[in-house]
Amino acid sequence: MIGIVAKLPIAEGKEEEFEAVAKDLMAQVKANEPGCTTYQLYKSQKEPNTYIFMEQYASQEALAAHGKTEYFQAAQPKLGPCLAGAPDIQMYDIVE
Repeated sequence: MIGIVAKLPIAEGKEEEFEAVAKDLMAQVKANEPGCTTYQLYKSQKEPNTYIFMEQYASQEALAAHGKTEYFQAAQPKLGPCLAGAPDIQMYDIVE
């Protein structure tokens, strides 16, 4: 299993737009990617313009397939203008 935490700083005034695109993306991932066992967006309680996606993939192949999906590719140009800076993406291996 591969875990990902993607921390995203969102520009002021872009929260609603970001959340709308992110919610659609979450729904697409959950409906179409059996190799993605978790794909959830969270909003920081302390930093209102900071969000994280917590993701979990069954394999490297499932992660690679996720990045190649049509809906993921289509979401990127919509999400990009909402960002206030570069995303911080951290990858983790499961500990069992």
